[in-house]
Amino acid sequence: MAEYLYTKDHEWVLQEGNRVRVGISDFAQSELGDIAYVELPETGTKVKQNDAVCSIDSLKSSSEIFAPVSGTIAETNEKLKNEENCEIINKDPLGEGWIFIIEMEDPSELESLMNEKEYKKMTEEE
Repeated sequence: MAEYLYTKDHEWVLQEGNRVRVGISDFAQSELGDIAYVELPETGTKVKQNDAVCSIDSLKSSSEIFAPVSGTIAETNEKLKNEENCEIINKDPLGEGWIFIIEMEDPSELESLMNEKEYKKMTEEE
């Protein structure tokens, strides 16, 4: 079974071959509250690790979503284009609520991400 990796900015990453599926962590969605809108990135956009890629608006605030690795946006979660569906992120942030997929340039960048245990420790300290 694939292991979720996490960024310090609360994105999760799931490796699928040379691609990674990206979303926000359960911790992040609970901090944000009800998600109202997701600005999806354009497919084909080249991104560098830690670049702001898109944003999520909740009833409380707006948050940038950063690229966990460098590469090209290969796919976006089209369901999120419909604002009523943005609640998928609240219901299933680690599954159906994924945001985009990146075709990786350098898979070794994954080594800079945290595993679940390290991420849990970080969120407990916040």
